[in-house]
Amino acid sequence: MDNPLDRILKQYPNTRRDNLLPLLQDIHDSLGYLSEESIIKVSQHLSLPSSKVYGVATFFDQFHFEPQAHFVIRICSGTSCHLSGSAEIMDEFKKTLNIRPGQTTRDGVFRLEEVPCLGACGLSPIVEVNGESHTGFSVQQIADLVEACKENVA
Repeated sequence: MDNPLDRILKQYPNTRRDNLLPLLQDIHDSLGYLSEESIIKVSQHLSLPSSKVYGVATFFDQFHFEPQAHFVIRICSGTSCHLSGSAEIMDEFKKTLNIRPGQTTRDGVFRLEEVPCLGACGLSPIVEVNGESHTGFSVQQIADLVEACKENVA
């Protein structure tokens, strides 16, 4: 049986260079990231050096090269959020998830990030999960948020 990467490559029988970006996007959309294997297979499929494929992929910040967490939790540490308790929220997320900012849980479900500003200072503190803002967030909401995320893992 074909793996997802092989199925995507078969959708591009015309091995022209102008297929490179759409091909990388389809692989990224399907797998969630571009693996070393996918870079090599694309380079072979399009008869391009793998360094060229990797160079194009790294030019665009939309591509990831490692598996991504299901849920990326971003906590604003800007002045307004900090004054409203974001440091305490971060500390509680670190304890609850047993990771530090910049890390992903072992099961790949959560990634924790600290960001300098999410641009909604009047609604602080702000926690963002996969781009969805939770304003006026409090430490008491963490357990419910984490549980709701776990329930939605495919």
